[in-house]
Amino acid sequence: MHPNHSARYSVSVQDRVIIVHGWDGYPEEGWFPWLKDTLSGRGVRVSVPQMPHPDAPEISTWVAHLAAVVEEPTERTFLVGHSIGCQTILRYLASLSESARIGGALFVAGFFTMTNIGGEEEERIARPWLSEPIDDAAVQAHVGRMTAIFSDDDPYVPLENAQMFEKRYHLKMLVEHHQGHFSGSQGVTELPMVLRELLLLMGK
Repeated sequence: MHPNHSARYSVSVQDRVIIVHGWDGYPEEGWFPWLKDTLSGRGVRVSVPQMPHPDAPEISTWVAHLAAVVEEPTERTFLVGHSIGCQTILRYLASLSESARIGGALFVAGFFTMTNIGGEEEERIARPWLSEPIDDAAVQAHVGRMTAIFSDDDPYVPLENAQMFEKRYHLKMLVEHHQGHFSGSQGVTELPMVLRELLLLMGK
């Protein structure tokens, strides 16, 4: 191998990625292990925490758990969220102290509106996430760059969310074709576009 071939992917020892799974998710689900292994192979510290009570996610407990995992946010901290994990990251960023700042955030199938939620219990669980406001200015104050990825056939996240994310956060927005909800339950075990966009956020 040419000695400079891997240099394109050289990563500072301080670089750290935390992947936040979604509702009913878990660390070994879908594309999370692939992304963790791929990044770890390039020298990135990666964690995929098990979020508390994933079958009934609550804003306060999920944000507190993410804060405990991150500990001290730095400019070399990067957060990746899937579905309700995106909401968790946004709310975590909004809660940070004035001087705290991370390097970037990548949102996969994030939402402000949802469809096909399920029955009454699912709607009860989802209601606070959909109704409790997020301080968008605070979010932007605590993160370097952001990218959001959506699918044009997501059964749960209407495509209007892509425009919502772009308008609210002035971020880079991408719409993929026929990727559904990017879920492990749909057989998605690798997402090269997530790796590509994350490396761009990290300046690699």
